[in-house]
Amino acid sequence: MTTNDLFLSNPDVQNVAHCLKDGGVVLIPTDTVLGLAAHPAHPDAVARVFALKERPVEKKLPIMVSSVEALEAIGALVTDKALALINSPFCPGPISIVLGLDPSRTPDWLSGREEMAFRMPNDPFLLKVLDAAGPLFVTSANRSGMGTLPNVRAAVDQLAGQPDLAVEGEDCGAVPSTIVNCRLSPPVIERLGAVSEAQLAEYL
Repeated sequence: MTTNDLFLSNPDVQNVAHCLKDGGVVLIPTDTVLGLAAHPAHPDAVARVFALKERPVEKKLPIMVSSVEALEAIGALVTDKALALINSPFCPGPISIVLGLDPSRTPDWLSGREEMAFRMPNDPFLLKVLDAAGPLFVTSANRSGMGTLPNVRAAVDQLAGQPDLAVEGEDCGAVPSTIVNCRLSPPVIERLGAVSEAQLAEYL
């Protein structure tokens, strides 16, 4: 693969979605940090994400969706507290929410999981990709244990190999989303990130 084939400076939604639906791995900017995305219907692509990050396989990948409807379609159990966060100013945005799953409605790629973390990104291009491709596994585009990088080319150089596409754009930040586990009652903040505990207080 040549550099020109890997890096997309003028990305097209359908091209990126087609790559993902064909089993490719895409490095893509989000509204927080750079992300590595794979379509959950392709186990080989998901395995490559783990390999590129050198991420332990027992650490499950989070999911990005474009809407509540897409979330409910994969069997997520949306609690009242989760709905309050979904309707807050932080969603779409830099908040990840952990929910339980209804095993009678989950797709095969969620089989065996009791919970999942999901996020709706506040990024128009990425939301269009999610609309076109469906829910995606998306995790930060850095090697495990190393810091996130704002620049797409630097992020590719840090990985243990290359993705199939790297979508260029404005540099991303270094602060990840805040994770709130709404499967628990009361909900628990599992990672502080772009949204503070004080900002979340009125919704929890």
